[in-house]
Amino acid sequence: MRTLALLLAAALTLGTLSPAAAAGPSEGAPPPYDGDLMRLAEILGALHYLRPLCGVTAEGQRWRNEMQALIDTEQPSDARRARIIASFNRGYSSYAEVYRTCTPAAKVAVDRQLDEGARLAHEIVVRFGGN
Repeated sequence: MRTLALLLAAALTLGTLSPAAAAGPSEGAPPPYDGDLMRLAEILGALHYLRPLCGVTAEGQRWRNEMQALIDTEQPSDARRARIIASFNRGYSSYAEVYRTCTPAAKVAVDRQLDEGARLAHEIVVRFGGN
């Protein structure tokens, strides 16, 4: 579960990004980490679907709550907020279309999502975090 802890900690650390990184190169432009953030949102959506499907019911709404915390931290414009939410929903629905029960492939998908999410969150914080 080390990857899980890294993902959660790093995703919530996004609020410590430097103002220049968060603002992007010009007013209204997405930040340079925007593509990675969209992928992270997609991963959170996938985990929101897959974890309960594979019997991890104790987490409840954890991944949705993490997504909300990420949005609250980012304080995106309405358009960017809609894109972040669409990424989360895409992650959720793409797995809902494929998996109706927890299969060995679904368990592998969970592990891959956790690993990629932790890597992305870490890279965003390392490359763009701090002042």
